Amino acid sequence: MHYVYILQCADDSYYIGSTWNLEKRIEEHNAGALKGYTSSRLPVKLAWSSDFADEHQAFLVERQLKGWSRAKKEALIRRELEAVHEVVREERRAREAKKRTK
Repeated sequence: MHYVYILQCADDSYYIGSTWNLEKRIEEHNAGALKGYTSSRLPVKLAWSSDFADEHQAFLVERQLKGWSRAKKEALIRRELEAVHEVVREERRAREAKKRTK
């Protein structure tokens, strides 16, 4: 089993990652054992996770989520899938309106 997860950092930012062992990975983040983004934003807490049977699928989802806006991530964390779709529609309308004003 492979997991994709979103951590909420102490500064209220989000970190997205993937792992084979979710519990161990969160412990590693909070121990500061993983140098990088979260090590200066401790403690972190698990905001969302999902499991995948296929590592490649987990990788694709991780990459997709990293490109999402904060609003989309927060809708996913709340498990409000319709809200995710609404954010997508709003972002699309904003992009299209911006194109028309150029």
